[in-house]
Amino acid sequence: MDQEHAGEDHICIVGAGQAAASLALRLRHGGYSGALTLFGDEPHPPYQRPPLSKAYLKREWTVDRLYLRPAEFWSGVGVDVVTGAPVTAIDPVARTLEVGGRKVAWTKLALATGTRPRPLPPEFAGISGVYELRGLADADRLEGEIRPGRRLLVLGGGYVGLETAAVAAKAGLVVTVVERAARILERVACAETSDVIRALHAGHGVRILEGRSVAGVEARDGTVAAVTLDDGTRLEVDAVLVGIGVLPRDELARAAGLTCENGIVVDVHGRTSMPGIWAAGDCASFPFQGLPTRLESVQNAVDQAECAADDMLGHARSYAPVPWFWSDQYDMKLQIVGLNRGYDAVLRRRSERGESLWYFRAGRMIAVDALNDARTYMAAKKLLEAGAVVTLDEVAAEGFDPVARMKRAAA
Repeated sequence: MDQEHAGEDHICIVGAGQAAASLALRLRHGGYSGALTLFGDEPHPPYQRPPLSKAYLKREWTVDRLYLRPAEFWSGVGVDVVTGAPVTAIDPVARTLEVGGRKVAWTKLALATGTRPRPLPPEFAGISGVYELRGLADADRLEGEIRPGRRLLVLGGGYVGLETAAVAAKAGLVVTVVERAARILERVACAETSDVIRALHAGHGVRILEGRSVAGVEARDGTVAAVTLDDGTRLEVDAVLVGIGVLPRDELARAAGLTCENGIVVDVHGRTSMPGIWAAGDCASFPFQGLPTRLESVQNAVDQAECAADDMLGHARSYAPVPWFWSDQYDMKLQIVGLNRGYDAVLRRRSERGESLWYFRAGRMIAVDALNDARTYMAAKKLLEAGAVVTLDEVAAEGFDPVARMKRAAA
């Protein structure tokens, strides 16, 4: 089999999402002038995923607005975006990959393969009216169910499930959220934040059932009609959205012999266990604060990809992010900065704008959830970026002003 690009400088990026796009642009802006190819599974150029459960599902955004750049932009900067082209194998020794029955040679390779939804509960096998929400095609399929009076069951009380529930409730659907864990957002937020979000949904008529799981499913003419929970509750439904989390897409890397453990293992520069191969974004597990860490966020996709690209260009630097996340639900904007892993105390503060939850470990601030409080979010972000030591006693003091504290840290 002939090898395309054999003998020439060629960087290949497997994946065509946010991380892949950021990596490609950084390589070009950093001076790389050789051949550069992105291989994507989907029939679209790189696009944003967060709006799928928000503005796109609400029909506020068109497909074109989702695109990170217009489709024609990529050829203009010398990036060959190959869509509808799943890579099926990687050979790290021969430095080739297989795609569409052909072999393509590479001199350097970046894996930005993202994540895939966790498998559907087996009870839903072969039943229609059951949806996931990971890509554009998923959102297009689900959109047909967002009609007033329909009964939607959301399995999973994480961000995607709750954002979809909010869109559906605003559109006039009867929405029930079922969360297997003891509370919604248990994996990512403190109980106080969960309480705020739960009350927000209750105020919009959404029923949230926590600590429950699916015990049985009924279908009518092949379409889901009812779901029975483990406590005997029976819910009649017209559609089900399964949002029970994602898994890193590391199958290609595993098959090629790369070290994988909850994602493709990389060092602080984005290098995998194989020479000439990097990984970045949702699929990559990197050392952070002394622990293997995998972040699913736009911030990580962009920043880690740019760090890996710099390393590919010979400008090594360590990736040490200040993570940030956000979620839009109804008129609530939840902004999170920092990683609350290992927190042992939470302090709640209210302002005239909204409120915030401050996380501490051993008396030092490590993260903040800001609810309709962008001022506090920005101040906390700058404090974390500056490495400022902000104590629990400081934040608890009457009259504490995060912006004033930020300005002192910057002085």
